[in-house]
Amino acid sequence: MHGIRQRDTIDVIYFDLGRVLVHFDVDRMCRQMAAVTEVTPERVHAVLFEQGLQMEYELGRINEEEFFELYCRRIGKQPPRDRLIQAANDIFWLNLANLPIVTQLQLAGFPLGILSNTCETHWRHCYERYAILEGFRFHALSCRIGAMKPDPVVYHAAAEMAATPPERVFFVDDIASHVEGSRQVGFRAFHYAVDPAGKNQWEATRGLARALRGLGIRFNY
Repeated sequence: MHGIRQRDTIDVIYFDLGRVLVHFDVDRMCRQMAAVTEVTPERVHAVLFEQGLQMEYELGRINEEEFFELYCRRIGKQPPRDRLIQAANDIFWLNLANLPIVTQLQLAGFPLGILSNTCETHWRHCYERYAILEGFRFHALSCRIGAMKPDPVVYHAAAEMAATPPERVFFVDDIASHVEGSRQVGFRAFHYAVDPAGKNQWEATRGLARALRGLGIRFNY
């Protein structure tokens, strides 16, 4: 029998993408992009993060073509675009610990959303690769909103997208400041605290299940 939801307090649940639904490896991205570009990983990291190129992309201020052009200009190389994008994307794998919770919430028909700081390229790659993401109705992405967590603009945009008051939104994120930012605008929230190696992810998942049940959300898990 499918789970039964009770929506006395919560109308929608938003999940962060990175380290909550999928794991990712920034160092791997830098190494792979460096190999394609024929420079050092440290050089790639500097261009992407120290010079703020990745943030510009995740804020939606530039598109994929502009990202590629700026990357090449700053690196001083012209790698094959398709190989570079593949190298940048092949850094994700599913967080299997949370898969049962998400699946059962979807089977119960509970409205779910993604609330993530991400770029269009990474989002498209994950959405096309992981079928579980097709069950999320709302996609509140920094690259489309034009702001990043913990900016209050992001949380208000997510609530408006779901057409529900902030106090009836539950949010799950692995970064404490993002959780606190969501609470400041009225969200209920859970800090999915995992260590960098992900060794305690099953414990964090059990905590998430308890938090959901504590809000009156019933599902088979």
